[in-house]
Amino acid sequence: MSLEEELKAVAKVVDRLAERFPHIPRASIERAVLDEHTALDGSPIRDFVPVLVERGARGRLRGHAASGDA
Repeated sequence: MSLEEELKAVAKVVDRLAERFPHIPRASIERAVLDEHTALDGSPIRDFVPVLVERGARGRLRGHAASGDA
């Protein structure tokens, strides 16, 4: 996966999570995705990075939703 493809896939992650968590501000969703993406910067195999980013960000956002921190 090229960097361009990875960034497009990560942008789609933001869109999917914004649909799934409409009560959470998009800026918070973007931050969660950015944090997860940054955490995987050193990963040598990039093919699964968007999937891992989505999984991690979704977990963070569920935590926000459960605690009411939107």
